[in-house]
Amino acid sequence: MIQLQSVSLRRGTQLLLENANLTLQPGYRLGLVGRNGTGKSSLLALLEGKLTPDAGNVDRAGGQRLATVAQEMDDLDVSAVESVLAGDVEYDRISKAIATAELAEDGMALATLYHDLEAIDGFTARSRAARLLDGLGFAPDAIDRPVRSFSGGWRMRINLARALLAPSDILLLDEPTNHLDLDAVFWLEQWLINYPGSLVVVSHDRDFLDQVCTHIAHLENKSLTVYTSNYSGFEQMRAERQAQNAALSAKIERERAHLTAFVDRFRAQATKAKQAQSRIKALARLPVLAATHADSTFTFSFRPAPNSPDPLLTMEHLELGYNGKALLKNIDLTVRAGDRIGLLGANGAGKTTLMRVLGGAEKPMAGELFISAGVRVGYYAQHQLEQLDPRDTPMTALERIAGRASTQEVRNFLGGFGFIGDRAFENIEPFSGGEKARLALALLVWQAPNLLLLDEPTNHLDLEMREALAAALQTFEGALVVVSHDRSLIEMVCDNFWRVHDGKVGVFDGDLDDYRRVLTDERRAANAPAKPAETTKPKSESTWRPATKKPAGKPDKRTDKRVAEIEHRLSAVVLALQALDTQLADPDLYAGPDATRANELTSQRQTLAEEHEALELEWLSLND
Repeated sequence: MIQLQSVSLRRGTQLLLENANLTLQPGYRLGLVGRNGTGKSSLLALLEGKLTPDAGNVDRAGGQRLATVAQEMDDLDVSAVESVLAGDVEYDRISKAIATAELAEDGMALATLYHDLEAIDGFTARSRAARLLDGLGFAPDAIDRPVRSFSGGWRMRINLARALLAPSDILLLDEPTNHLDLDAVFWLEQWLINYPGSLVVVSHDRDFLDQVCTHIAHLENKSLTVYTSNYSGFEQMRAERQAQNAALSAKIERERAHLTAFVDRFRAQATKAKQAQSRIKALARLPVLAATHADSTFTFSFRPAPNSPDPLLTMEHLELGYNGKALLKNIDLTVRAGDRIGLLGANGAGKTTLMRVLGGAEKPMAGELFISAGVRVGYYAQHQLEQLDPRDTPMTALERIAGRASTQEVRNFLGGFGFIGDRAFENIEPFSGGEKARLALALLVWQAPNLLLLDEPTNHLDLEMREALAAALQTFEGALVVVSHDRSLIEMVCDNFWRVHDGKVGVFDGDLDDYRRVLTDERRAANAPAKPAETTKPKSESTWRPATKKPAGKPDKRTDKRVAEIEHRLSAVVLALQALDTQLADPDLYAGPDATRANELTSQRQTLAEEHEALELEWLSLND
């Protein structure tokens, strides 16, 4: 157990926390959330013992083992699996002592050391380390490669595996999903759910926090507030508290109105029942998000883009790769006007290669890529931040592409991305990763593309900026192809999925819950004993297939009639809901002597909202 009592914490002259209290009980899985700069990483360092409080006390129970992820790793010649094993300090000590005793042919010492090794389950350590690396995406033949041969992102995975292998009572993780693909995130979630100790994690991935956390600690205005809930529960409770503030009501309603266009577009275009269910759940959160983020400093939207041709681009027998080696073959897919496609697949499967070819950064090895006239591509690459000139300011970077726009127009636009006042005139070089990512997005949004290609756009962005990006993408009228490990963003903005897997790209029929089940089935099948050929067909085969056209079914007049009836009623319900929301947003309603009127309107709205959801579900089912 770790307990903070009336703790105040400074970094330099800045006061981050004041009179903060926190008790980390055994078994708690605590998520630390808050805007960038509020002190989340500093609080993590305080819990680890690397920082001391400026006031108050930090009490730690004796004998607790604490594990953290190192942020750097030297260019080591040892293998990845050996580096992970070294994370278990006691195993590493015993292993080195055994090597010394074997050289000295000291039988008595060896007997004692092997007994100690068995006591810590050391004989299974290598297989446990290999399983951790496998879950984090390492190929079987990669775990024996030297650490120095891996890029920085893969070294961070090795560091994460070291922390997970080390025996611990408390595990501290700072943005553990940053260098992971969606497949590895799913695996890590399950591992952490089964972790028996206490967990403290800093993350901007709301779905990860939802799956893993039992408590949320929110840092805001130098205070620390703990909620007994996952992230969605925290957001709901915070939204309810904020909604009581009449000063926020008008802005909340503007946010709701901003999202109405997305809801209408979704209702008109959704055609897959499974994905529709997932999207309805996401839509149900929109009023909550509007309330929770009504005081956000980030408010931007995509500029009007030129009309899109249809299709925008077509791939015929496309073959992609590098250094003369094909990575993906026989791609026959089309991106049409209004498509909103999420790319699924493990790191290394070829998602970024596909995005680079679509964005014009690379040429295909074979086949044809047809891009229609009038397509304006906006490509956000994983390494977009490296394209910024560190000598620029946000103003000079945007003015370079802004044409005849006035200085005030440019400043107003940058303000929507958080570059307010003098910040718009400061050099980019010392900016944080999050600030540079925001600027790169601002430059992309200004260009008004009608086809967006986004490769991990949420890297370096905090939760508020992620929500602002999702809200902007919901009303973006062009086509979208996105790669992201942020499930909340994918669920909110994508209608269809392609899976990049085993050298192919194909349509994935299902939502992200289906994708998680597919990965689980495939991992189970890969680890199962070999079976006769006729029984080895995986359960998930039917959920992923190359793109084909579906035969059109016969029109059903009764179905068409019912669909028309539902659409007519839905229009009436939406208008009624908007009228009720307008009345409920009026502060005078709550200030008058008759408080029962507000309760009646709230009850009416709840009834209409339930009818709206039921009608929407029936509409989606009939259209599917």
